[in-house]
Amino acid sequence: MPNFTDYELHDALGLAELVREGAVSARDLLDEAIRRRDALNPQLNAVVQAMDEQAYAAIEAGLPEGPFHGVPFLLKDLLAAYAGVPLTHGSRALRHYVPDRDSEMVRRFKAAGLVIFGKTSCPENGYLGSTESRLHGITRNPWDLQRSAGGSSGGSGAAVAARIVPMASGGDGGGSLRIPASACGVVGLKPSRGRNPYGPLVGEPWFGQVQEGVISRSVRDSAAALDATCGPDLGCPYTAPAPPRPFLQEVAQPPGRLRIAWSAQPLLRQGEISAECQRALQQTVAQLQALGHELVEAAPTIDRAVVGQSYVLRVMCAAAADLREARRLLGRRLQPDDFEPATWLLARFGESLSCARLELVARDLHQQRYLFERFMQGFDAFLTPTLAKPPVPHGEFELHGMDKIAAWLATHTGLGPLTRLLDSMLPTLVQKNFDWVAAPPLANLTGNPSISLPLQHCSAGLPIGMMFTARYLDEACLLRLAGQLERELPWGHRRPPLLVR
Repeated sequence: MPNFTDYELHDALGLAELVREGAVSARDLLDEAIRRRDALNPQLNAVVQAMDEQAYAAIEAGLPEGPFHGVPFLLKDLLAAYAGVPLTHGSRALRHYVPDRDSEMVRRFKAAGLVIFGKTSCPENGYLGSTESRLHGITRNPWDLQRSAGGSSGGSGAAVAARIVPMASGGDGGGSLRIPASACGVVGLKPSRGRNPYGPLVGEPWFGQVQEGVISRSVRDSAAALDATCGPDLGCPYTAPAPPRPFLQEVAQPPGRLRIAWSAQPLLRQGEISAECQRALQQTVAQLQALGHELVEAAPTIDRAVVGQSYVLRVMCAAAADLREARRLLGRRLQPDDFEPATWLLARFGESLSCARLELVARDLHQQRYLFERFMQGFDAFLTPTLAKPPVPHGEFELHGMDKIAAWLATHTGLGPLTRLLDSMLPTLVQKNFDWVAAPPLANLTGNPSISLPLQHCSAGLPIGMMFTARYLDEACLLRLAGQLERELPWGHRRPPLLVR
């Protein structure tokens, strides 16, 4: 069996190759992953549900001969339903909810040969960009335990960065794969809308903004995982066409000379990004130019106020529906302590919105989506920093002042006061919500594929991800470019301080 160091030298495909060669067994790898989890998780709080018994039973029953045969894997505790295992969504209300069947994505992960041995943490219902829930507590960043691992797939990002697993699942409705990938120094690919399945328990989360996928340490793992999961499932609302060749093959292909737009502007709010992220962006631009690409400073002519406010209004509506669904699952009235104050605030605002206003949001976003895709016709990719600042301290998204008062009203009063508050608070909510997460949600609203790569670090040594977005359905271009950057500017040797011995 490879020793402690050997395990973390391999990505998921590399570990699967060791199993196929007979150098290790799936059980050996699971033993090592559990040992690492038990050693590191008390500091990180990334894994919130152990599934060791199910994992050993799956190995004993015989694993499918998929591309990741025998590789240890973790599921985000949101959307990823595993029959017989609690699916809490990070919420106290659902801490005892147990689905009776697998989601289609989990079924495909199993078919790929992955050995699922636990669930990772997320903020309640995935609303926030930092993983801090009252049910499971704070998830910490392996690069600095006092800083956020990002969200909402923060547990998966922290577990991958800490080398507990080479790859873990996540979902991305507003950056939730790319945010933790940037904060934790790993790879996060959000596929195009319709590329991966949602079913059978969910139709199209957050108005189709969510795409599930993986956080990984290598571009080729992300590509191979997409090959294993993409394609329609029964009853899907829409689906992306099949790619002409496997995504894994794209990673090794030269991208050619690409025309890449870049911008330091926040995409969903006013103001600027931090000096550290601006410096990292300029360095990335210079590196891309040295590789022969054409770099053009340019930004889409979208209306940032419209995009930012529309996103927040949609999340409010989704939160209202989430609470109604929870009440249906629980079969009882909801209590104030079932959900966090911020969730109540979002949900009650959502309840106060009219159907006509939601339709206007959809119309506004259609126009902004058109403007963005028209902009992309002039470029192969669009580059921005994934986040506006390096990883932020814990508590960045806590409610303060008027937000806190509004949350109390949401929990204890009717809709009247909140309806009057919403329009006055909306600009402030947008600025606060997108202070750190100033760019990723745009690709969720437009449906474009987008990837965060761990290309830079700030002066304090914390990761700064660079986000590349491509034309709709053009994951192939992203993966060719990402593969080139991984070869020319490798990051696999970088290890968080938590692991340095």
